[in-house]
Amino acid sequence: MDLSQSLVQNRLLAALPVAEFERLSPHLELVEMPLGEVLREAGGTQAYVYFPATSIVSLFYVLEDGASTEIAIVGNIGIVGLWLFLGGEAAPSSAVVRSAGYGYRIKADLLKDEFSRGGALLQLLLRFAQAMLTQTSQIAVCNRYHSVEQQLCRWLLLSLDRLPSDDLAITHELIASMLGVRREGVTEAAGNLQRAGLISYSRGHIQVLDRAGLEKLACECYAVVKAEYQRMITDIATGDPAHVLG
Repeated sequence: MDLSQSLVQNRLLAALPVAEFERLSPHLELVEMPLGEVLREAGGTQAYVYFPATSIVSLFYVLEDGASTEIAIVGNIGIVGLWLFLGGEAAPSSAVVRSAGYGYRIKADLLKDEFSRGGALLQLLLRFAQAMLTQTSQIAVCNRYHSVEQQLCRWLLLSLDRLPSDDLAITHELIASMLGVRREGVTEAAGNLQRAGLISYSRGHIQVLDRAGLEKLACECYAVVKAEYQRMITDIATGDPAHVLG
């Protein structure tokens, strides 16, 4: 894989100035991120920080009775391991790959050293932290007040924003676990969307056929989260990722 083409697929890496990127690039390792891989257990430490490129990572919380719910998703606009830079040595949530692909990893201690320099990386991660706080708080509101169908639309749209295609490999059971609802509710909601011609579902794959239609059905939560991430991207972007690689 051509380095100049792959690294820029993660927007945070692409936004780093040349000097900071060149300090980090020898330590960035391209890795496969298969479906279901656990990057971090709840309460555990994390030796590596991950920059997803074509994969999506779910951050979720598991209760004592085994019930779980997704509290945030991280894709090519972010980093898995943000808590390391906010003063924590252990995170209360687990991090699991829920859409297979690849990404980059770097030893956590190396990235913490770069963060301590107080340069562009610090500013990027603080902006990403604000976007993540918006996402987690909006998901909490959405799960409390909106229908399963609206939640599913929001979930699909946020996933599409972080993937290079309109096809997601995922089951109704896994979606239900992420949303913290019953599988039957997801099956009914997905059936409604399929009958409306918005998605196509078969054998663990969901293909979005009408994104505009999904956006009309989604609650305002998707628009709020999208706007915050777009604001972050606008703040950091130069319009040409080639500046990273010279």
